[in-house]
Amino acid sequence: MRHIISILLQNEAGALARVAGMFAARGYNIESLTVAPTHDPTVSRLTLVTNGSDAVIDQIIKQSRKLIDVVEIADLTRREHLEAELLMLKIAVDPGRAKQVVECVRRHRGQILDETETTRTVQLTGNGAEVNEFLAEISRIAPVLELVRSGTAALESGAAVLAPPA
Repeated sequence: MRHIISILLQNEAGALARVAGMFAARGYNIESLTVAPTHDPTVSRLTLVTNGSDAVIDQIIKQSRKLIDVVEIADLTRREHLEAELLMLKIAVDPGRAKQVVECVRRHRGQILDETETTRTVQLTGNGAEVNEFLAEISRIAPVLELVRSGTAALESGAAVLAPPA
């Protein structure tokens, strides 16, 4: 099962490596990982996506809580949450298909960031399924030359906040 794990950790060298190492040591691949400082510059938020049974993920979370760098951790999988990815891609555009490209990008609420006679660079945000749907559609219109995805960023819905224990 797909799990979205959100972790607050001290913004220090090696903290990310220790958390990622715990997943690797247990044989779990991290499909997606995003990390950046929060509004508190001493704390970073790490969001990772992995697959595994609930029991194994629960065990990994318990072990992660023991790491000195981990301030708080939560599995957002079964909670109401919002998630998004950023996709940037460069496509080759045949002049006869330029209009189709623009229509596809607009339909998926993307933006064309850069264009040349033969290429377009597109930016799109959405959840993983939306990004995959766009990629499938645009690939039928124009060849993808290069792409980069940010990985999943997620927050619990409503008033709930992942915060250090009081």
